[in-house]
Amino acid sequence: MNQSPAVLHLLCGKIASGKSTLAGQLAQTPGSVLISEDQWLAQLYPGLIHSLADYQQHTQHLKNVLGPLVINMLRAGVIVVLDFPANTLAQRAWLRALAEQAGVEHRLHLLDVDEDTCRRRLRERNSQGDHPFNTSDEQFELICRYFVPPQADEGLHWVVHTNS
Repeated sequence: MNQSPAVLHLLCGKIASGKSTLAGQLAQTPGSVLISEDQWLAQLYPGLIHSLADYQQHTQHLKNVLGPLVINMLRAGVIVVLDFPANTLAQRAWLRALAEQAGVEHRLHLLDVDEDTCRRRLRERNSQGDHPFNTSDEQFELICRYFVPPQADEGLHWVVHTNS
């Protein structure tokens, strides 16, 4: 039986900053469930995500389906580790609203990793071939342009994780 109160763990950081690795570690807590956007998108839309527009369309469908499920799990006392990017104001607002609707706390894990390290990790990940998506340097640059660090006025409770 889970003795910990339900909490929604959120992840913020650039591509290959270690979000999914940290999500897996957080999900080791008894009573936790990990929901990975990359895994769901790869299973539901195999071979259909080739551009940022494709990603935005399919992730919106996924959010529409999973949002109510996440709220129900949190209300049932489950610790949810949501491995979705919390990298823009809109993404964080949606994620925070899930916790608010469920009446539970959230914790935003901000991975503060420099771009050179992220780029190196991305190239390693791409060469290993075990990630659902292969991201080019050009896509990395494009997606990083959308990254907005969280601000105090967003009402978030966050923990910073550095390069280590």
